[in-house]
Amino acid sequence: MAVIVVGGHSRNIGKTSVVAGLIARLPEFHWTAFKITQYGHGFCTADGKPCQCQTADSCVAVNFEHDPASGTDTSRFLAAGAARSVWVRTRIGMLAEAMPRIEKELAASDNAILESNSILEFLRPDLYLTVLDPAVADFKDSARRFLDNADAVLLSSTAPTDAIPKLALNGTPRFHIPPPSYISDDLVDFVRARLASKTPALT
Repeated sequence: MAVIVVGGHSRNIGKTSVVAGLIARLPEFHWTAFKITQYGHGFCTADGKPCQCQTADSCVAVNFEHDPASGTDTSRFLAAGAARSVWVRTRIGMLAEAMPRIEKELAASDNAILESNSILEFLRPDLYLTVLDPAVADFKDSARRFLDNADAVLLSSTAPTDAIPKLALNGTPRFHIPPPSYISDDLVDFVRARLASKTPALT
C-alpha cells in the first residue's frame, strides 16, 4: 500500500485541490482519501459547529462520504475518482484517539491519500507534500514542525518566497501548482515515480 500525506501552512491555499488533482491524475491507485480536521474548544467534532459538549465519546467522529455532488471537500475526493472518502474529526490534541480507526481504514485500502499535517505525528507516509502560499502570512505550528520531513514543496502562488522558512527551500524539490487546478504534470510525474519505489507506510 502507498500512503501520501498532503499538508500545508494555512487554510484555503489549495490542499484539498492537490488531493483531488492527484486522485484524478493517478486513478490506477484506487485511492481511499482522508480529510482530517481538528477543532478547538467550543466546537463539536460531529459537525464542526459551536457547542459545549465535552464528553469522551464526542472527541472523535468519522464519516464516509457517499455523495460526490454534496459540495464538501470529501465529496470532491469522490468526484475526482476516489474509491472511498473519509472525514475524521477530533478535538485539538486528541488525534491519537482517532488513530485506531484511521489505521483500520488504512488497512482496508488499496492506497491512501490524507489531507493533514498532524497525522505525521503518528504515521510515516511514503510521500509528504506540503503546500505553501508565500502570499499568506499565517503559518500553522503543525506545518512548521514537519517542514523538514517534506519530500516536495508545492507553491500555490507566485508571490516572493521571502516569508517561507529557508528550511522548506533548501534542496527540497519545488513544484508550482497555480490555481484553479493546483496540479501540474511534473508534480504528477514526481509522485508516480516516488511511489514506484515505495516503503511500508505505518510506523
